[in-house]
Amino acid sequence: MFPDDLLARAEALLQACREGGLMVATAESCTGGLIAGCLTEIAGSSDVVDRGFVTYSNQAKNKMLDVPLALIESHGAVSEPVARAMAEGAIAQSEADLAVAVTGVAGPGGGTAEKPVGLVHLACARRGGKTLHRAQRYGDLGRAGIREATIRTALEMLSQQLD
Repeated sequence: MFPDDLLARAEALLQACREGGLMVATAESCTGGLIAGCLTEIAGSSDVVDRGFVTYSNQAKNKMLDVPLALIESHGAVSEPVARAMAEGAIAQSEADLAVAVTGVAGPGGGTAEKPVGLVHLACARRGGKTLHRAQRYGDLGRAGIREATIRTALEMLSQQLD
């Protein structure tokens, strides 16, 4: 289901978390659970992956991750503040030490001049630490391409939070 190189990255991340005694959670919109799916494709991942939140709707972001609806209304679901709130909400609603959140426009439709297809906001929070943010403009790689690129960036950001 996932390319071998992506699985190798996931396995390396899980091992580093295991060695550091860290648990991981995901909060996903445009990837629909694929980050959690990639991590749990690795046998033995249950000792590192705590849970995954698939929060595709604004209501789910609010109810499951405590993202304020006013924040979504003022910035839009695809925004830095919402991605940060999703990651921090995943930490608050889980036993995880690290959480990555993604919200974006995977296409093929739904893009605007301001928020085109391929724009994804990612945030990665560490319990008791800082929350990293990255806005990626992958371009129109097709839905599958944008989602795969997002998984790659999410794994990279989780690795950054290990330092």
